[in-house]
Amino acid sequence: GITLEVAILALVIGLAVALPLGIASALSNGSWLDQAIRVFSVAGLSAPPFWLGMLLLLALLLSIGWQPPIKTISWSENPLGHLSQLICPALVVGWRLSATIARMLRSSLLDVLNEDYVRTARSKGLPERLVIIRHALGNALLPAITVAGLEFAFLLGGLVVTEQVFNLNGVGRLLVQAVGQSDFTLIQGLVLMFAVFFMVVNFAVDLLYAVLDPRLR
Repeated sequence: GITLEVAILALVIGLAVALPLGIASALSNGSWLDQAIRVFSVAGLSAPPFWLGMLLLLALLLSIGWQPPIKTISWSENPLGHLSQLICPALVVGWRLSATIARMLRSSLLDVLNEDYVRTARSKGLPERLVIIRHALGNALLPAITVAGLEFAFLLGGLVVTEQVFNLNGVGRLLVQAVGQSDFTLIQGLVLMFAVFFMVVNFAVDLLYAVLDPRLR
């Protein structure tokens, strides 16, 4: 459960950061803003989440004396404490997720803006904001949604080290313990769960295509 909560929270943070950054980077192609967003994206892709997590923990410990709790805080007994336990790992994982989605959205939006139907919409005198939102953004979101779905599916099996750093009892940490104890039955069950979840997420992304693209409907 806690792994899924971190993955969902990281996806929300990643999309909330990536969508405005990717659109702003594409619309200001070649400007200082575009360069700054690209540096932000490359930094997010280059820095491992567990390393960022350790830096974040050190910064919080030295500044306000905060460190992650030893045991897992349940949502029912302390909602704020439970959220504070999830927000740090979600931030470091969401940064990498936002960098990946922002780069893909920038690239796809630049391609879409050069299409004939976008030029036709502009020649009809439509406002630029309407051209971007109604005509360009819907098609440009399709590759970004594919990347977001794949990254979200990988998060269930890719939070192993991050859960160790933040002392979270998730499935990644459980998989490490199962490998250390040679519990092959548990390892097989976890790998099967990861595979099923990956297929379900990919199927959901395919269904979402039909919602966004009227040609598929």
